[in-house]
Amino acid sequence: MGLFDKLKKGLAKTRDKIGAGFRSILPFGKKIDDAVLSELEDTMLVSDIGPTATADLIDSVRTAWKKGKITETQHIVEHLKSVIVEKWPEGDRKLNYAPQGPTVILVAGINGSGKTTSIAKLAKLLSNEGKKVIVAAADTYRAAAVEQLTVWAERIGVQIVKHKQGADPGAVAYDACEAALARNADVLIVDTAGRLHTQDNLMRELSKIQKVVQKKIEGAPHEVLLVLDATIGQNAILQASHFSEHVNVSGIVLSKLDGSAKGGIVIGIRDKLNVPVKFVGLGETENDLEPFDPQAYVDAMFAA
Repeated sequence: MGLFDKLKKGLAKTRDKIGAGFRSILPFGKKIDDAVLSELEDTMLVSDIGPTATADLIDSVRTAWKKGKITETQHIVEHLKSVIVEKWPEGDRKLNYAPQGPTVILVAGINGSGKTTSIAKLAKLLSNEGKKVIVAAADTYRAAAVEQLTVWAERIGVQIVKHKQGADPGAVAYDACEAALARNADVLIVDTAGRLHTQDNLMRELSKIQKVVQKKIEGAPHEVLLVLDATIGQNAILQASHFSEHVNVSGIVLSKLDGSAKGGIVIGIRDKLNVPVKFVGLGETENDLEPFDPQAYVDAMFAA
């Protein structure tokens, strides 16, 4: 199954919500007017695109209409698709790799977001590209987190650095950096404590891990990926805002997109936070993480 087909299947609930509204508002051949744009705005707001992103998109449609670039309602969807795709230049969506030595990727997110599973999927994806990957089990506070990542590492065939549950996460990160350097790893993925974004002491621990890897490996961390659960909609943006206060989040992994009716959150995240979605989770298996493709996303979301 190709990416478009996966996204089309995964965005079925979102498409049903958006599509029903769009079809009633935008019948073929109907002329655009302010009433149409007002109805369109209401439909987009209930699809978790978010108020800021919705306002910007509606302004874009209104400007194009006033300039005579679009005149009938069937033109609106294609206009929206092109504007949304432009929000993600290809360079923004790529992982930042170290020019030499191991690339360090910190992965953050609250418990239940799908963080550890997403790490395993990312490790598998990079391994499939021929990279030597090491994962670090620095989520030492959550019961069974180390064990869970160990099981995944064995399943997908990557090395793991770990300590006992309750160990100092910074010490795990330090040892993992040492191992990545000694073993000539291409990528080190560090799992961090599944913390609530409201717990300042745990957020400071995340900042500490970032400082540890900065000292051990030049330029590290090269990526800080935040795993967000697509099913929680606008709350995901609130989480991301809090994490960004403590670490330099460079990309989003949007998990559980296949089970969400709130797929419009992809657009809201970009507009509100100016952080690109780099990967989307579209299933439960180790191969169900995909690099985010905005064209496939909009084609799937607005597909008939």
